[in-house]
Amino acid sequence: MKLPLFPLDTVLFPGCILDLQIFEARYLDMVSSCLKAGHGFGVVRIIEGSEVGRAASEYALTGCEALIRDWQQRPNGLLGIRVEGGRRFDVLTAEVQRDQLTVADINWRDEGDELPLGDEHADLAILLEALGQHPLVETLGMGGAVQGQRSLAYQLAYLLPFQPEQKIELLQLDDPQLQLQCIQRWLEQLQGDAAE
Repeated sequence: MKLPLFPLDTVLFPGCILDLQIFEARYLDMVSSCLKAGHGFGVVRIIEGSEVGRAASEYALTGCEALIRDWQQRPNGLLGIRVEGGRRFDVLTAEVQRDQLTVADINWRDEGDELPLGDEHADLAILLEALGQHPLVETLGMGGAVQGQRSLAYQLAYLLPFQPEQKIELLQLDDPQLQLQCIQRWLEQLQGDAAE
């Protein structure tokens, strides 16, 4: 499967919402062809390089499909799109085309079944509901009640202020219980750091 890549300074997770402003020709063309063909593009976290100009020189090899849910012309003349995270994928090989768009051969990752939340997840579920009250999270339509462990892990991983390396690690983990354990541990570290 070939997928155009959009390297960004963020890590997108399945079921999470991201608003983007598109202005580079290569990405305007990419969005146009995605809309026509009815498929998404891949968001990968930049490790080295920048979002603008030449192709990022290094990016995470695990990413998330971005499905275009809405688009509009912004007051500043740029194209605004709202995407929702779809399936996770691994980059096998990639090439930079003449227009500087990176296109990758990818493998989709297996998501497995959604597991129900247990009593041990109550604090994390309450935290996500509290995050859902934040105006920025509310405008994305995120937060609130979730269906199971995987969606709880993905939303918390996306919304909490973890380091990019930690977010990539969470995206690469296939087991939602492990994801939630990491999130719990890192939250305790954040709270410990804040208390010092």
